[in-house]
Amino acid sequence: MHPHLTQVFSRLDQARATLRASVDVIPAGLHRQRPAPERWSAAEVIEHLALVEALFISRIAGAIDSARAGLGPEGPTCASLPEPVAVRMADRVNKRNAPDVAQPTGTLDLTAAWAAVEANHQRLRGLVGSVDGLALSQVTVDHAVFGSMTVYQWVELMAAHEGRHTEQMKEVGEAFAASGQR
Repeated sequence: MHPHLTQVFSRLDQARATLRASVDVIPAGLHRQRPAPERWSAAEVIEHLALVEALFISRIAGAIDSARAGLGPEGPTCASLPEPVAVRMADRVNKRNAPDVAQPTGTLDLTAAWAAVEANHQRLRGLVGSVDGLALSQVTVDHAVFGSMTVYQWVELMAAHEGRHTEQMKEVGEAFAASGQR
């Protein structure tokens, strides 16, 4: 596996493990309960991640399919997620509203939502792994806010997005603890 691909998948795995740890702190009986009317439940946060990651992966798949025939071998180095993007993703002070397509429905329990996230990760690994060694640093996909990013940067964006929602999950847990519901 190309070293940069190993690195971005490691970052995604680490983000998912940290997210899982933040979910596991919240008691099962509170997974579908919102800590406040305007805030998502733990299950809704994970459902949102599943929805967003499915969209990201579909876009990455389309770009890879379009570029696959003309791709040469990957070079030795690849650009990482730009620092301004990483900083913006980590910023929990400035809240953002998810687009309608990424709004959780509230119909999934945490187990189903988590299974969807896991399935997305497997799909991404299979997709990107099938073209390992090709110049994925040359395959770009436009993001509405962050501009054009490579496949590697999109995987890193997924990790950063999971990190953002790990912090949100911690906030959910803290809200329950403050109200004595833990």
